[in-house]
Amino acid sequence: MSINSEKIEKAVKDILEALGEDINREGIKRTPQRVASMYAELLAGSDENPADHIKSVFREKCDEIILLRDIPFYSICEHHLLPFIGTACVAYLPDEYVLGVSKLARIVDCFAKRLQVQERLTAQIADFLTENLKPQGVAVVLEASHSCMTIRGIKKPGSVMVTSALRGIFKKDPRSRAEVLSLMHNA
Repeated sequence: MSINSEKIEKAVKDILEALGEDINREGIKRTPQRVASMYAELLAGSDENPADHIKSVFREKCDEIILLRDIPFYSICEHHLLPFIGTACVAYLPDEYVLGVSKLARIVDCFAKRLQVQERLTAQIADFLTENLKPQGVAVVLEASHSCMTIRGIKKPGSVMVTSALRGIFKKDPRSRAEVLSLMHNA
């Protein structure tokens, strides 16, 4: 998806005028360009291929859970075009391959920097790792605060939405699921 900055700038000018603003006012004059630039940055994941981040896989004898916790992320809710901000926890039980640790965070960012809903984002990360690493299992838990709920609508600041996606052994085996969820919650 390619960002059309000119269309965004025009749309923002129209919105500002609809709000009764003078689009030539000093503080607003460059707002359309700033907003277009912001969307290009916040939605850069749409032009990114997550497969670029799994080129550094390693054959490694490892039969224990690999987990990266507290990965900060932000995304844009496709329903209101407002941000949701949170942390991701990604775990997998390798079968044959392990992934460079920073790649887990890059994969989260790649999918988060798109127009999203948290439920789909969680599943996309889990499905991508399952399909590309072929591990015994994958677990992804996202916790996020949604601006569309905290600053508008029901206005419940401090509320946090939690979503999970479990694949393979973490979905099928209760003991493995309990172990990975315990590690994810720092128990």
